[in-house]
Amino acid sequence: MSDIREWLESHGLAKYAEVFAANEVELGDLPFLSEADLEKLGLPLGPRKRLLAAARPGGAPPISSAESLDDAADATSGGASQGSAERRQLTVMFCDLVGSVALGERMEVEDYRDLLTRFRSAVVEVVKRFDGFVARHQGDGLLVYFGYPHAKEDDAERAVRAGLEMVRA
Repeated sequence: MSDIREWLESHGLAKYAEVFAANEVELGDLPFLSEADLEKLGLPLGPRKRLLAAARPGGAPPISSAESLDDAADATSGGASQGSAERRQLTVMFCDLVGSVALGERMEVEDYRDLLTRFRSAVVEVVKRFDGFVARHQGDGLLVYFGYPHAKEDDAERAVRAGLEMVRA
């Protein structure tokens, strides 16, 4: 639990370390927390936003359902393209754990949580290796973009390769 305490301290959020400890939130859980989760933990709006931004790969702000890709691109580019739209090719992937509902019914809650954490970590690791962007965690699934925030010529191919690697992982 000291890892999460150190991480919170390094981001100016040390006063919330006890809340995370009391709720058994570990460092590896941070990328999977939503704003609603942090609100339930009692974090005020400002610290919630800072924590979510710091927990994202590269410190990028999360994309909410009310925010468009153009808005998120403005945020990561410092607002350079504010007010202008951009057309680009984007490869979108959604992956989830097949049969997770049945698994959840057969497993102990803690074991199921650990399984989901390992699944998500494996998927995120693969996505990073193939230069994808995890846009959102939804239950036992992840929404992933290839070609965002930076497009590459082989985005679709990398998405397919990442999907095959996820199955192997």
